[in-house]
Parts: sequence; structure tokens; C-alpha cells
Amino acid sequence: MVFLLVLIVVLALLGAVHWYVWRRLVRDVTVRGSLPRRLGTVAVVVLPLLSFAALASSRAGAPFVLQQVVAWPGFLWLALLLYVTLALVVGEAVRPVLRAWLTRRAHRAPVETPVPAPAEGAAGPASSGAVSDVSRRLFVSRVVGGAAAAAAVGTVGFGTYGVLRGPRIKRVTVPLAKVPRAAHGYRIAVVSDIHLGPILGRAHTQRIVDTINSAQPDLIAVVGDLVDGTVQNLGSAAEPLARLRARHGSFFVTGNHEYFSGADAWVDHVRELGLRPLRNDRVEIAAGFDLAGVDDVAGESEGQGPDFVRALGDRDRARAAVLLAHQPVVVHDAVRHGVDLQLSGHTHGGQLWPGNFLAELANPTVAGLERYGDTQLYVSRGAGAWGPPVRVGAPSDITIVELASKQA
Repeated sequence: MVFLLVLIVVLALLGAVHWYVWRRLVRDVTVRGSLPRRLGTVAVVVLPLLSFAALASSRAGAPFVLQQVVAWPGFLWLALLLYVTLALVVGEAVRPVLRAWLTRRAHRAPVETPVPAPAEGAAGPASSGAVSDVSRRLFVSRVVGGAAAAAAVGTVGFGTYGVLRGPRIKRVTVPLAKVPRAAHGYRIAVVSDIHLGPILGRAHTQRIVDTINSAQPDLIAVVGDLVDGTVQNLGSAAEPLARLRARHGSFFVTGNHEYFSGADAWVDHVRELGLRPLRNDRVEIAAGFDLAGVDDVAGESEGQGPDFVRALGDRDRARAAVLLAHQPVVVHDAVRHGVDLQLSGHTHGGQLWPGNFLAELANPTVAGLERYGDTQLYVSRGAGAWGPPVRVGAPSDITIVELASKQA
């Protein structure tokens, strides 16, 4: 019942937003019955349907080719809708100012026509004053609407380029009291939220692999949300991961999206590619610390959630412990189990501003390094994107976490 009420509210909100966009970008700037108005109206109806299809096609088991066809327009429209709506709302404050300026200008030079003849309602016995007022409204609507559309397209275009270009290397130094002198300067490449799917495929994986290998890390940690789809559809897209190179190997933990895509099958596949899954497990790293990994909390519905006792319960607490856990929310369990450093992803840094403010409501840390008791938590913004292949205010990254020994 609650889910149904939430769904109704969301659909009503989306309907209202689309009506507002249609009004400002279609109705207010076109002539009634004209081809531009008809095309704009069709677009405002069809694009949200494509967005729904893009969101639902994977869960519904639609053919992968169909998922790819609807993904680009459907997901890009969601990003465009966000930014054109924000720009139009800002434009509401501009409209009265611009109209007042045009009115004053018309009064100073009444013989000059500030805008073209009105596109709507021009025929008939309207007075010149009424015609001028209609002309000014049309001019203001076109200026504000055009500026909003241009701002949204530019923002989404730049954000899409950032995703398709691939993540950049970010470097963070983390001092750990228990890390021995031998591990000083040890480098862990942290990559999360690759999100292979209908849009991001094999080329995206190859860019990530090339970027990681160029940094020559000692160890590679893939901390969840590798995929949005099945092994059957995306197995070949993940194959470049077999070329990851690090002297102490590559490790993997599940994210919540793996449980939407067949977690067990993906764990088997990444193992075949040479990555070692850590499923509530731990390994001693020769440099002098323990590396542990826990399943994502989304796995609890399948009896595969995080088990900190199994992963960390019997370890030697004199050794430093580095934990791989997809979601930052488990940091409080990490604190209770004496973890020194937790490496996570999941948040995308918000991905689309102002989404970072929403992400802050659900996560203790959205991006970067923070301390919780004796545990430090580092959250990567991720290397891909979910839904719209767009990032605004949260560029993708692969982080080289360099451990610093206080004994050095």
C-alpha cells in the first residue's frame, strides 16, 4: 500500500514537471496548430515513455538489443529534464525583469517594434498596445526558453563527455598506525560503480583497465556495482578485466546492482577473469595487513548479506585491516570490528547535482576520506554512471589509495 502511494506521488510529480516543461518550451513559444508545437507535444509524450522503458526493460528481461535502443534517448531525457526544469525555474525570476525592461523601452521609443509580430492572436481587431504586449510575452518566452534549453543541453553534453571519456586518476594518502614500515607507500587502486550495461560496454571497461594499469598499483580493489545486466548480455563487456595487473592481485566484492543481475553468476565470471571475490572473507597481504571483503547489504534478501564476524572475527587485531564494502553505511559495523580503513563506492558522489544533497541523507560519507572513531572511510565517486550516462559536479574517478606507515 505504501509503495502504491509513493508510486502515485512520483508519477503525479513527473506528470506535473512534464506539463510545466511543455508549457514553457512548447506552448508559450509556438503557434497553435503549427508543426513545431505538434512535434514538441509529441516529444514531451514519447520521451518519458522511453525513459520508463529504459528503466524497466532490464528488469523485465527485454532483449538486450531493445535495452540498448531505448537506453540512450530514455536515460538522456531524464538528465535533460532535470536541468531544463532547474533552468526554467531560474528563468521565472528573469521573466518579469525582461518584460519590464521591454515595456520601458517601448514607452521610450514607441515607433520601434522590439520584437517580431505576435505568432498567436495577431489576426483580428486587437489594439496596437495589446499586440505589443503579446509580442513582448512571446519574445520573453522564447529568450528564457531558449536559454534554458541551451543551458540544459550544454550541461548534459559536457556531463556525458566526462563519462564517455573515462575516469581520471585521483590520489589519496591514508596514514594507518598499524601498517608496518614495509607497507609504507603501498598503493591500492580503488574502482567502483563501473556499471556496464546497455550504454557503457567493453570500450568503457578497456579505458578503466588501461587507466588502472598505467598507475602500476600494488593491489586492485573493485568494490561493487560492476554491472547492470546478466553475464549472458555483458560477459564479453567485462572481459578486459582479465588484463588488470597488480603484484598482489585484483579483488572484488558485490554491490547492490550485482543482486539485480545475478550475483552468483557474476562472482563466478569475475573469478574466471582472474579477480578474487571476497565474500565475507579475508586474505593476508604480504606487505603486512589484512584485506577483507563483505557482501553487499542488498544480498540479505538472498541470505548473502555482509557477515563481519566471518570476515573479521578471528583475525589478529595487531595487524591493520582494510575492508572492501560497497556501501558506506556499513562503516559502523566496521568500527565495531576494528577495521582501520574501509574502501567503498555506491554514492557516485551524487552523480547529478544537486543529487549530492539527497545522497547525503542516505550515506554517512558521499565522497572522499572521513574518520569514524578509529576507522577511516574512503568513498570513491565511481568510474561509470547509473541511468543517464551523465555526471555533473561529481566527476568519475579511480582512486590510488597510498598507505602511509607512522613507523616510516
